[in-house]
Amino acid sequence: NQTWDVGEKPGLAVPTKRGDLILGTSIGFVRLDLASGDQLPIIDPEQDLPNNRFNDGKVDPEGRLWAGTMGMDEAPNVGSLYRLNRNLSTDKLFDQVSVSNGMVWTSDQKTFYYIDSPTRRVDVFDCDMAGGTLSNRRTAFELPEGMGYPDGMCIDDEGMLWVALWQGWGVGRFAPGGALLAKVDVPVECVTSCCFGGENWDELYITTSSRDLDEAGRAEQPLAGGVFRCKPGVTGPATNLFLG
Repeated sequence: NQTWDVGEKPGLAVPTKRGDLILGTSIGFVRLDLASGDQLPIIDPEQDLPNNRFNDGKVDPEGRLWAGTMGMDEAPNVGSLYRLNRNLSTDKLFDQVSVSNGMVWTSDQKTFYYIDSPTRRVDVFDCDMAGGTLSNRRTAFELPEGMGYPDGMCIDDEGMLWVALWQGWGVGRFAPGGALLAKVDVPVECVTSCCFGGENWDELYITTSSRDLDEAGRAEQPLAGGVFRCKPGVTGPATNLFLG
């Protein structure tokens, strides 16, 4: 294991083709050299919003990074979703976001699923991958009461959605229409994200949070903040690399 002190609160880290990482932080996008630990600021599309930070993000099949922001105090509707292009420019895709979280594209690249956590919804858009644009936003499904809030998300090779459940003690596998097909339980209440990995992309990695736990809560959930791994019986697509 290795750690890097980046000085800011990173909400996301994605690998690049050149072998470093792009971080989304409270001061915008930053490039991290893993060998030296040096950081190079790229661009901050929200310089005028010092109380915002980047939260979740994902690289699309064209090698561009999509990433969303939120208020550090979780104020409603102050965040946006951005696209960091390969030439390191940014485009705003939409605003009025509260806690930007999970996002995935279908294998045909025509559909984009997106989570703004406080809405408890998974929304769906039509996607023009070549242009990197979205249209026709609608609700795919809403989490039922008692399942927690949707957080990070990934998609498997069967087109099913794996949604991390904040305050839900696990990750749910949902059909695009919202039917719960399976659930992976973990001994931590607040699950933050999930992704496929492993040599054959048949392992599901699950991240969790220990935020807001007092001493008693940490005693009840000693593995909070840990990363879990399982083989869910399906495979997922390989991780896209940022090409900028």
